[in-house]
Amino acid sequence: METLDSLGPRICIMGPSNSGKSTLANAICRARGLKAVHLDQLSHLPNTDWILRPAEEFVALHDEEITGSEWVIEGNYSRLLPQRLERATGFILIDVPTTISLYRYIKRCWGNSVRHGALEGGRDSVKLSMIRHIIGATRLNRQNYQRMFDGLDIPKIQIHSQRKLAAFYRINGLNI
Repeated sequence: METLDSLGPRICIMGPSNSGKSTLANAICRARGLKAVHLDQLSHLPNTDWILRPAEEFVALHDEEITGSEWVIEGNYSRLLPQRLERATGFILIDVPTTISLYRYIKRCWGNSVRHGALEGGRDSVKLSMIRHIIGATRLNRQNYQRMFDGLDIPKIQIHSQRKLAAFYRINGLNI
């Protein structure tokens, strides 16, 4: 398995909803002294129940973040991916099973722990629309992400299971 050292100072992390992208981004940033950017926080208004920002405002915030010299950006938002990949020096694709994503979603909504990448002032609650998204969109997105990943010309790492994700944390000296 590749290590973080090969990915450089600007890393994109993508994967299904609730696959561990935010937690991994924060762990990398703590270990490497980089800035974490959580696209859900840019895309949604703080202190709301996940209300979207106006599209042009989100694009402006996104494009401002990618101008930095060092960052870890986690989130999908594929329509803005070309700009991110132009600046990225490395890429991580987390591709855990859908059952893991569903479990993590329920756990984060019903648990009392602090969630990495949470919306400021927001509260996660179980929503049928999110469950449908995790189950339905994940299959199609998985195929699209794989094609995109295969075509990347930058250093990249793909993680297919919770076991491999745990190994990636260990190998790279990361802490949750």
